[in-house]
Amino acid sequence: MTEQTIEQKRAVILLSGGLDSATVVALARAEGYSCYTMSFDYGQRSRAELDAAARVARDLGVVEHKVIGLNLNGIGGSALTDSAIDVPESPTEGIPVTYVPARNTVFLSLALGWAEVINARDIFIGVNAVDYSGYPDCRPEFVESFERMANLATKAGVEGEGFRILAPLQNLSKADIIKAGVGLGVDYSLTVSCYQADADGRACGKCDSCRLRAEGFQAAGIEDPTRYF
Repeated sequence: MTEQTIEQKRAVILLSGGLDSATVVALARAEGYSCYTMSFDYGQRSRAELDAAARVARDLGVVEHKVIGLNLNGIGGSALTDSAIDVPESPTEGIPVTYVPARNTVFLSLALGWAEVINARDIFIGVNAVDYSGYPDCRPEFVESFERMANLATKAGVEGEGFRILAPLQNLSKADIIKAGVGLGVDYSLTVSCYQADADGRACGKCDSCRLRAEGFQAAGIEDPTRYF
């Protein structure tokens, strides 16, 4: 680790391996942060996203990329963690079955712990409330509430060294996110967004995440590098 890196402000960034989180890493890097990325092996249906996260972390030059093992498939309740629940391949009403109960709450809690350990005070998450699937833990109210909790629940927060939960994509369309990422040099061919991608990272082209991604590239007027099976 260089002296310059040590002196830079640090950020912990949740990196799923998808389009949004890759863009967030690039944005944080452009803002001068020393980036520490965290992914989760939580029993998800598509493990190709973990390979994608590692590729993105290397390509964007993060200081450290950490993968935390969880067992959210132990509680199930989501098409992403329970193989008995099919991933919808057409739009549905309400909160879809691809919602993973408490996922962002759990992920941010672990990111908060790591941030406190490495003396980082900013935590980035790539949630979006414009082109998204309607998950409750992607809303601005959730992000704001978690930040308040973070500063009540930690030694650093109690001692006045407050944390910030930053969601820079919150109010951007998918097309605007893609344009921003391309401008920052994100290689979207490294990313995987599909809820049921195969072992090689090829997408189904039918799930909600695939649909939002394809529509975003089309609206941005940028060639979509997604590979399909």
